[in-house]
Amino acid sequence: MTMTKPLVYFLCTGNSCRSQMADGFLNTLGGHLYEVKSAGLEAHGLNPRAVKVMAEDGVDISTNTSDVIDPEILNRATYVITLCGHADEHCPVISNPNVIKWHWGFDDPAKATGTEDEIMTQFHAVRDAIKARVEQFVQEGK
Repeated sequence: MTMTKPLVYFLCTGNSCRSQMADGFLNTLGGHLYEVKSAGLEAHGLNPRAVKVMAEDGVDISTNTSDVIDPEILNRATYVITLCGHADEHCPVISNPNVIKWHWGFDDPAKATGTEDEIMTQFHAVRDAIKARVEQFVQEGK
């Protein structure tokens, strides 16, 4: 009998940065334990800086797609994890009462301003914070 892995659905506003980073890290660190998907309230496309900072940490998200939330996936997920306040507040109604919904808030590095170095510093900080949170999730299941 094949056991299905718990589905983790990472949600953000545009599915371009934070949810993509979380998706990449959980697939890399816990893909043997979880089925991983990500989506947004809208699809803004994959942020090239997110792809770059993830590659620097050995995680390739360059083939990921930026997707809009799928109600079917939302309602079969074990965990729905929002990564920004906007997605947390505007997440579609989850009709499955067994879905565990969490909010892990991270600043949006795509809104960073300044020089390219200053912007990339924000991307690195958010990437590292998301990685630490995903590592904790893989180790503790929460």
